[in-house]
Amino acid sequence: MLEVSDLSVRYGRHVALEKVSLEVRTGEIVVVLGANGAGKTTLLKALAGLVPAEEGSRMMLGDKALHTLPPHKIVEAGLALVPEGRHLFGTLTVAENLSLGAFLPKAREKAEANLDFVYSIFPKLKERQPQLAGTMSGGEQQMVAIARALMTCPKVLLLDEPSLGLSPLMTMELFKALPRIAASGISILVVEQNTKQSLAIADRGYLLEKGNVIGHGAAEELLKSEDVQKAYLGL
Repeated sequence: MLEVSDLSVRYGRHVALEKVSLEVRTGEIVVVLGANGAGKTTLLKALAGLVPAEEGSRMMLGDKALHTLPPHKIVEAGLALVPEGRHLFGTLTVAENLSLGAFLPKAREKAEANLDFVYSIFPKLKERQPQLAGTMSGGEQQMVAIARALMTCPKVLLLDEPSLGLSPLMTMELFKALPRIAASGISILVVEQNTKQSLAIADRGYLLEKGNVIGHGAAEELLKSEDVQKAYLGL
């Protein structure tokens, strides 16, 4: 589904990513683990077309060459990013924020069905349709941000630190929703510092360090890895 090979990104002289390769299959949850500054957010931004990739980088979503497309065409191809910090329209209602996700022609055609799907994943949002997004809790806002991305009819959902700043209870609720999204056939690539919980729901994972992939494997294997436990679980 999503195939990335030799992805490199530089900010001036600083190398943010160096020939990163990974894949996310249909309906998979794949987690990217790494310390602050490892290049995780840059990876997602490059996939979404928000930062330029170096020549020779290759990002394919099915038969679509993402590295040749502008950001709005990448969304149209089926990739949706939920950035760190959510970036909702705080003065608009939940319903209005969700409607903005269905701006593409194909998304408008499926808006009603997508809305039903979103409310089945996050039933709380159906109750909160008239509420201003800016008055919601952080966890509720994260639900709106993910729901808005789902309204674009994505094939792949990119999540940047979805649990950041959330309570343990809300984090648990959020992580329970992700496998249900994946079960619908939507692939999920998630960058997350909550290593244990993210690996618990993931199929596979990649370890990113200083812009390089230094390891990957099945989520269950990574959870048992001594190196992962020392570096990310504090064990």
